[in-house]
Amino acid sequence: MAKKVAIIMGSDSDLPVVKEAAKELKNFGVEFEIHVMSAHRTPEAAADFAKNASDNGFGVIIAAAGMAAHLGGVLAAYTILPVIGIPMESTRLDGIDALLATVQMPKGVPVATVAINGAANAALLAVQILALSDSTLSEKLSDMKAKMKKTIAEKDQKLQEEIKNLIS
Repeated sequence: MAKKVAIIMGSDSDLPVVKEAAKELKNFGVEFEIHVMSAHRTPEAAADFAKNASDNGFGVIIAAAGMAAHLGGVLAAYTILPVIGIPMESTRLDGIDALLATVQMPKGVPVATVAINGAANAALLAVQILALSDSTLSEKLSDMKAKMKKTIAEKDQKLQEEIKNLIS
């Protein structure tokens, strides 16, 4: 049975960014769930979710949190599944606080970290992790990379033609 991805948000206000992860997972046909849990306001729920995530069919957890951004670390403390942190932009420090909090995990509690508001890359990293044991996902990733390569080559060709016309 294919593994699911859990997307845990520290606040429902994170949903506009988290939707980008959901879109990528949907594009790859990866089942996912999105929940709101707080490292500080509902730590028991976050711990319980992480402890049972593997038994509940999850293969990767994505944690989106801003400011102190402890959610990824709390989830990682209670599971052996890979946890990917999305530091969320905030109004005070533009997400730098969340980035530093997410990336500075202590030894033994790793949280892979993507860019501030980098939900799409968090989903793609989750897909890459799942693709290690899923050849269908692996093929879809290879196809995506090939399409990206083709698109860039086409853009370069178009640019070369514009430059040629410009200097002629």
